[in-house]
Amino acid sequence: MDRLFRISYQGAVQHAVERAGALYPVSGDIFGTHTLGAAIPGGLNATGLRVLAPVTPSKIICVGLNYKDHAAETGMTLPSEPLLFLKPPTAVIGPGDPIRLPPGVGRVDHEAELALVIGRRAHRVPRARAWDYVLGLTCLNDVTAREMQNTESQFTRCKGFDTFAPVGPSIVTGLNGEPRDVQAWVNGQRRQASNTRHLIFPIDYLVEYISFVMTLEPGDIISTGTPEGIGPLVSGDTVTVKVEGVGELSNPVMNEYVGVIL
Repeated sequence: MDRLFRISYQGAVQHAVERAGALYPVSGDIFGTHTLGAAIPGGLNATGLRVLAPVTPSKIICVGLNYKDHAAETGMTLPSEPLLFLKPPTAVIGPGDPIRLPPGVGRVDHEAELALVIGRRAHRVPRARAWDYVLGLTCLNDVTAREMQNTESQFTRCKGFDTFAPVGPSIVTGLNGEPRDVQAWVNGQRRQASNTRHLIFPIDYLVEYISFVMTLEPGDIISTGTPEGIGPLVSGDTVTVKVEGVGELSNPVMNEYVGVIL
């Protein structure tokens, strides 16, 4: 099991693999042929090293109402097939980057999720081969403008604001679909807690279902849905998504002020 990071270090953005406590820079294509260089002194604590979002996806496919408990808390019936929506790549931020609350949109919520990263081009992949196309697993926060969502039938606007897709901190390879705890913590208090055994549609099914509709490219992300306990974020909060065996993704929350150029 390796942890694949994307880092900024010594003026370059590159991928690096953490293995047995050491961090090795990657040369080549992480989705194809690549080699590992000499270990970076200090690892993730090296001076000037910054951890970025682990990939730059062409698209982020999210699954709505994929936990039975979340469907219950929203008062909606269980879906007969996956409910899909997209987040734009411009919504992606990495660990430690601020979630910026847009002015005038009302309540904005956290949604802790387990996500998977596609490792090879996938078109109409049968469920039995789904894991052959998965590079690894990561954490994602499906930040949502809740009041806006409640007034619209489509989720593009309420889910698509800049900074509304924190991802990371790494991609963990060599995992499978075994049950994993998924939690959200805000300012040290747990708000969401469930397990992927409660997913209505599991990962292998989602890969088959989604790749029948659209071709998945290396680096694309599928986020598998959020459990019950969604709640509001306010400026000054710190929100952390924890996925068992995958990692912890923390981001501060701040207001986005009109006229400020990001």
